[in-house]
Amino acid sequence: MTTKKMQFGLAIRGQYAADQDIEKCFEELVTECKAAEDHGFDSITKTSHYSTAPFQAFQQLPILARLSAETTRVRLNAGIILLSLHKPLDIAEQLATIDIMSGGRLICGAALGYREVEFAAFGSKVKSRGKLLEENLVALKRLWTEDSVSMEGSHFELKEASCCPKPLQRPHPPIWIGANADPAIRRAARLGDCWYINPHNKISDIEKQIEVYKRALEEFDKPFPDELPMRREVFVAETREDALRLAGPYIKKKYDAYQNWGQGDQLPEGDQNLALAFNELAGDRFIIGSPDDVTEQIVNLNKTIGTNHLIMSVQWADMPHSLTMDTLAILGEKVLPQVQQALD
Repeated sequence: MTTKKMQFGLAIRGQYAADQDIEKCFEELVTECKAAEDHGFDSITKTSHYSTAPFQAFQQLPILARLSAETTRVRLNAGIILLSLHKPLDIAEQLATIDIMSGGRLICGAALGYREVEFAAFGSKVKSRGKLLEENLVALKRLWTEDSVSMEGSHFELKEASCCPKPLQRPHPPIWIGANADPAIRRAARLGDCWYINPHNKISDIEKQIEVYKRALEEFDKPFPDELPMRREVFVAETREDALRLAGPYIKKKYDAYQNWGQGDQLPEGDQNLALAFNELAGDRFIIGSPDDVTEQIVNLNKTIGTNHLIMSVQWADMPHSLTMDTLAILGEKVLPQVQQALD
């Protein structure tokens, strides 16, 4: 089990209600990211989706490029790129550029994707997503580590192609593979630097799935990674009752949208309804409560699963900016220090 010091990340979806002032939302997003760095967070993650109605959404790579100048210390996680939708040379060069712009702070997150509207728009098929992801990952690594790459995939052909300049990080930025189901977890063990544990599955399911991951690592003769990241919905207020009352309506709205998008279909059998009543949905899935409640839950994730980089979504569409700033402050001032003290 990994013993690397606990790290904390802020995940920003950059998704907002259709009637919000999108220019103001962008300004608030940048403010939140800078506040996270000031409060001692270690990373900032930008998620990715296309065709996001009923939400407005900022795109991933432009936001990370801007944050490379707005921040100085935090790692910048493209978490995740829906890699099955893209061509590898384009992604390789864009990410290399951001790694250079940020001084070598980039993390490359990748996963399959699942929404038909996205695959159709990019000329791909959902049924081919596993093959597309694997081909792109192989090509991405080769472009970052070889001077000239010739490779024919099912949806691209590289003819002595080059990625110049290369990323600053050697041999390449860390590659985190997102996965919900057991076969995808095995793929993460085989092809990634670590499994990037998703925010949707119940903790009780992840406790079982970590064993799938460990067995796969053994099969592929790979060590347990130094870094085991997990993303979760997180909200903290002075009391658990306040936290549930303040955050509940916004998280519920987002998870109703996930259910409409088909995210529930990607989860383990018996846990495929994300449109449950909030208390039932939150019970074994979200980290919500007082500083002491949240500290206890994070410490438990580290001790039972090995999570040592917790990436926290603390803002949802149309939630007031002030609430996000309040929870970031409580996390930075109370929770993060308490967790480190408990784990020392």
